[in-house]
Amino acid sequence: MTIKLRPITDADLTPVYALLVVNGWATRIGSVAELGRLVAASQVATVAIVNNEVVGFIRAITDGQSNGYLSMLIVSAPYRRQGIGRALVESALGDNSRVTWVLRAGREGAPEFFSQLGFEYSSMAMERRRS
Repeated sequence: MTIKLRPITDADLTPVYALLVVNGWATRIGSVAELGRLVAASQVATVAIVNNEVVGFIRAITDGQSNGYLSMLIVSAPYRRQGIGRALVESALGDNSRVTWVLRAGREGAPEFFSQLGFEYSSMAMERRRS
């Protein structure tokens, strides 16, 4: 299997949105247009392509110097455990080890997955939740 990672394009928004909806994100992102606005406001928005099909997506917000936030990571169920999620995360993080990356790992299996990529629980984070 050949995996291609590339920046998202407008043509990818509909298949990425479909992937998000199938995996429980519909309550957070209400439309393709809303996804487009989120992507436009992000410094990282990458898709994973296998056989010309979008099978994964990552979105992150970062200044590229000090701080970064991994906002979304999704891989289509039939393609999980094949290195696609890892490749997307490593691509998003880049090679600047001075950036502190944070994320919310509330989905099943997320803490185990991200700990394999060097993430640790932190007692320093706080959040103000959306209403």
